[in-house]
This record gives sequence, structure tokens and C-alpha cells, in this order.
Amino acid sequence: MRIGVLGTGNMAQALATHWVRAGHEVLVGGRDERRARLLASRLGGGARYGDLGEAAGFGEVALGALPYGAGADVVGGVRDRLDGRVLLDCSNPVGPGFRLLTDGGPSAALRLARAAPGARVVKAFNLCHEDVWRMTPPVFDGRRLTVPLCGDDASALARAEELVRDAGCTPVAGGGLDRAGLLEATAALFIGLWVGEGADAQAIAPPLAFATGPGGEGAGA
Repeated sequence: MRIGVLGTGNMAQALATHWVRAGHEVLVGGRDERRARLLASRLGGGARYGDLGEAAGFGEVALGALPYGAGADVVGGVRDRLDGRVLLDCSNPVGPGFRLLTDGGPSAALRLARAAPGARVVKAFNLCHEDVWRMTPPVFDGRRLTVPLCGDDASALARAEELVRDAGCTPVAGGGLDRAGLLEATAALFIGLWVGEGADAQAIAPPLAFATGPGGEGAGA
């Protein structure tokens, strides 16, 4: 698969590293050519670099590894190059006090979709710190990390699922793109628990076998 990476930061590096190792062709694009060149060099595996427009038009998939505040503007600037492509959004619109910056408005993913209406946007990879994505693979207590995906296009979701598996994780359907805001709100909650409270966010939900109580009683009620 050919993957264009929009951005040169930590998430770009963490995710693209997995995809280069899996044999995908990667082109890194950024506003700063020096940083794009440096990241491509670090990725190895024949990774190339260019500007944002080149990355947007490079392949079947583009990763939007962009800060929330800049994402829609960057994507809007290369919207024609993104027509028909899968656009993965891993941003988190979380501000001071672990506040959700989109509260009361469209999600970050929907803003990207509006900025580039010809792209097929999938929300993914937003629930964990970049160093978790650097793990090879992310496995905890023998269980692979599960990555929820939100999107409206079946073939785009299939591409995203493949890239999740190439990162050593397990994809799970999270619903349509209208539910991306729930993933972003979940990230705000989790970050607040992890960083603000020093709490284990996993501990707030019971295991699947107990989701409806002991023995599954009340299922379907």
C-alpha cells in the first residue's frame, strides 16, 4: 500500500514506523522540508519525503497526523489531492484542564471531512500516547491493543483495519463518522484520568463477560 503522511511529529513517526516495517511505501510531507527529510531518513525502508501536497496525493491512504488547531486548514489546502483517498485522523481536540475543544460543535474528524469532502475519513489511533504506538506490538497482559475505527465508507474502513493489524493491534468497528466525537471525548476522559488523577482508565469498565452483570443476566433488557 502507498501511504502519504501529513505531518512530521511523534504520531507520524510512531505509526509510519510500523507501516514501513510491514512493507508499505511511505512518503512524509510537511511544511518544513528539513523535518520531513529527517523523519523519512529515520523511518528507513525507502521512505520518501516531500511537501504536504505530495503526501496527500501519494497513495491510497493519507495519515493526518496533525494538531487539531491546524488540521482542517492543512487538509483544506490539499483537498483536491485527497479526492478518493482514505484519510486517517488520529488527532485529539483536548485542551487545558483536559477539556474537549469541540464541545458543542462537530468533531475533529468531521471538520476534516468538511475541509476535504472528496476524502473518505476514518477516525483511528487517537486513544493512546505516541509511545504506546511505538511498542512492537502493543500487548498488555497477553492481550493486543484494540483500536476503534469510525467511518462511513466500507472500503476505507477495510484499509484502516489492515493498517491497524500492521501495527500489531486489533481493529474494532466503532460506528459511522458521526460517532468520531465519542472517540475524541473518550480520549479527553482517559487523558484526564491517566494524567490528572493517576487512575487506571481500564478499571472503569467491567470485562466483557460482565458487561450486563454477573453471568450476563439482563442481556437484551
